[in-house]
Amino acid sequence: MFTGIVEEIGRIASVKRGKNAMQLSISCTTVLSDVHIGDSISVNGVCLTVAQFTEHQFMADVMPETYKATNLHQLRTGSPVNLERAMAANGRFGGHFVSGHVDGTGEIIAVKPMENAIYFDIKIAPAFLKYLMPKGSVTVDGTSLTVFDVTDSGFTISLIPVTQDDSIIGRKHVGDFVNIECDMLAKYIERLFTTDKGNTASGGLTMDTLAASGFLD
Repeated sequence: MFTGIVEEIGRIASVKRGKNAMQLSISCTTVLSDVHIGDSISVNGVCLTVAQFTEHQFMADVMPETYKATNLHQLRTGSPVNLERAMAANGRFGGHFVSGHVDGTGEIIAVKPMENAIYFDIKIAPAFLKYLMPKGSVTVDGTSLTVFDVTDSGFTISLIPVTQDDSIIGRKHVGDFVNIECDMLAKYIERLFTTDKGNTASGGLTMDTLAASGFLD
C-alpha cells in the first residue's frame, strides 16, 4: 500500500529486456535507507518487489502482465522514475489509498502553464472514466493528484511547484504516456454492486437493500 507521495526521483541504471518482460536496476538513495529483499517499492506508480540491492541501487523484475499494462517498457538507461516505499503504519497519510496496481496508461494531450501551476489534459480509456470525478483523487505515474475536470475522453490535473520539482510529471510532454491508477475505493464500491459481467450482484448490496436499510430516501 502506498500514498502517492513521491519520496525521490531515481534513475534507471540498467535494463535487461526479454520479449515481454524486463529486469530493472534503479539508482536511488532515500528508498534504500531501510530496504530488504522482498520489500515493495512503487516505480512510476507500479508496485515492484526488491529482488536484489546494493548501497546505491535496487533491482526488480517486471513480469509480462505489468510490462503490457504500464509504461515501464518505455524506460531506458538514464530515465528518471518516481519512487515511493510502501507506507509505514506509523507515518502520515499525505495522499490517498494507492495499491500500485496500475489500471492502464493515459496519453498527455495538452500541457498548459498557468500562473504557478501546470495543467495537464490526459486521455484515458473510456472504461476508466466512471472512476473519476472533479475534486476526486487519481494516481499518475505514482503521484497522488486531484482531478480538476473530467471530459468524455479524459481528465485534467494541475501541478503546483513542489510537485513539479519532486516528481517526473512536470517533465512530461504532449504525446507522453503515464501510468494511471484510479481510486481503489470507487472500484471496490462498484464491485460490491456488480458481478464480473456487470450484472447486479446476487446476495450483495443493491439499491433496494440500501433503501430497505434506511440508507436511501
